[in-house]
Amino acid sequence: MGSRVQYESVPWHAMEMDSGEKRLNELGYKQELRREMTFFKTLAITFSSMAVFTGTPLYGPSLHYAGPASLIWGWVVVTFFTWFVGIAMAEICSSFPTTGSLYFWAAHLAGPRWGPFASWCCAWLETIGLISGIGAQAYSGSQALQIIILLSTGTNKDGGYFAPRSVFLVMYICYIIIWAILNSFALKVIAYLNIVSLWWQVIGGLVVIIMLPLVAQSTQPASYVFTHFEMSPEATGISSKPYAVIMSVLLSNYCLYGYDTAAHLTEETKGADRTGPIAILSSIGIISVFGWAYNLALTFSIQDPSSLYDVNNETAGALVPAQIIYDAFHGRFHNSTGAIVFLCIIWGSFFFCGLSVTTSAARVVYALSRDKGIPFSPIWRKIHPKHKVPVNAVWLCAAISIILGLPILKLNVIFSAIISISTIGWVGGYAVPIFARMVMAEENFKPGPFYLGRARRPVCLVAFLWICYTCSAFLLPTLYPIAWDTFNYAPVALGVALTSIMLWWVLDARKWFKGPVRNIDIQNGNS
Repeated sequence: MGSRVQYESVPWHAMEMDSGEKRLNELGYKQELRREMTFFKTLAITFSSMAVFTGTPLYGPSLHYAGPASLIWGWVVVTFFTWFVGIAMAEICSSFPTTGSLYFWAAHLAGPRWGPFASWCCAWLETIGLISGIGAQAYSGSQALQIIILLSTGTNKDGGYFAPRSVFLVMYICYIIIWAILNSFALKVIAYLNIVSLWWQVIGGLVVIIMLPLVAQSTQPASYVFTHFEMSPEATGISSKPYAVIMSVLLSNYCLYGYDTAAHLTEETKGADRTGPIAILSSIGIISVFGWAYNLALTFSIQDPSSLYDVNNETAGALVPAQIIYDAFHGRFHNSTGAIVFLCIIWGSFFFCGLSVTTSAARVVYALSRDKGIPFSPIWRKIHPKHKVPVNAVWLCAAISIILGLPILKLNVIFSAIISISTIGWVGGYAVPIFARMVMAEENFKPGPFYLGRARRPVCLVAFLWICYTCSAFLLPTLYPIAWDTFNYAPVALGVALTSIMLWWVLDARKWFKGPVRNIDIQNGNS
């Protein structure tokens, strides 16, 4: 009887505790979010954050800088180095399966002396990158919808409706509001939508990749796609070949990140110390293959390279892939119906990607406010009592993203600035924990199921150097001569933001911000 009483006194949830929740408790956090995500759902959201078609707006500029060979082989090179970053992050994610992810990793890996500062830098870089990432997807989705409406009402040559800046901005804002509303419901709603997104992008991606070259009446020879190098100094102002190649590869740099989304969802994922790393690496693998195939399909299907950038062509020269798709379908069927269908597939990809990025951004803001790292933290860390999601954090991210888009009314280069800020912030946030992992003493690291062992230093070194290169490339001017309408505003915007954050640290935050705050002890104390 005595043994039976002792057995029954053990809480059932403790006997059946999830491995991710157990590790979370060891790290000092209680389980507050609902842990109901499966590996497939986490993969779906992570995959959606990267998106097959996310590089569509950058395809035209990348092709213009140095021709198809640089664009196509640049993707292969970027994929190779991206694997180093992904593997390094997968190991850390396996050891620290928390929603705070990158900045939590930075705090623990940098040690008690440098941990708070590393955590502060990483948290704000990640926050800047994710929130501006919402804006980047809203802009991309608005641009795709703008062309869909144009081709549905005619073309640029025969009176079709091309939305002006004011209408474009309304589209941009509507996307963000819709994403915020959807993210205010229970996470299972987002998980369901992202499963739809996964199949949308896989099936839609296969349709576009396979069908587009088949529909095109003629295709470019392999020599053009894989070996043709052609600069356009009269249009870009860039006459240096290395510079042109760097600009051309920005497409790949922009597309191949976002896999950390799996880490942001680890407190809501079953067995996150295992499923998190697998989701990170699986997403990189899928996007690497699909993205390269998509670029190949577009490049092989080009009908007339000289007309792609003409502001008087059917799509007003606004979106080069749209013109390639239009030329293929119009040449074959003498109408734009097929092009509209393909563009709707691409538009859907942007919609689902923005939805997932909003989910990630809200989790980062929630985690940072839980650790008192954001002004008015008690407001942003509130969890909806029924849906168990950080609703206030969702709407804060949405509001800032809308503000970022307001210059659309006046500036032509706003998209370049937004994606530069997003990439530098988002990818720059990866660098802090990876560098800390590289230099820390191995005996201070508690490995999870995914462990690199002796390979961690060379892997982390390559990953860190690649991230430094990527961030530097997005700070460069994209067009010459430099003028008000060609200036890359990203260095200025980031400079102001990061200077403010560093001043805040020196003058005030260093006195009270100590990195991630344990809350399981507080809970036990109250008990």
